[in-house]
Amino acid sequence: MLQINTSKVSRWDQHGREHVVRVQRKGAQRTIKCDTCGWKKSAQFLPWLKAEEHLAEEHQATVDPSAD
Repeated sequence: MLQINTSKVSRWDQHGREHVVRVQRKGAQRTIKCDTCGWKKSAQFLPWLKAEEHLAEEHQATVDPSAD
């Protein structure tokens, strides 16, 4: 059986650049890592929310490509 252990949160900034934070799962622990700047953090609870916050605060990337 295939298990998905990585997901991503992507947002675009006002210049049209895509920024991606990947959420990796290993057991109950989640690690979030930004592809743009290399920022990395351990987050057991709400990793996707923390990823969105990082993108908005550090990269001003708030446009959700899936919100059409």
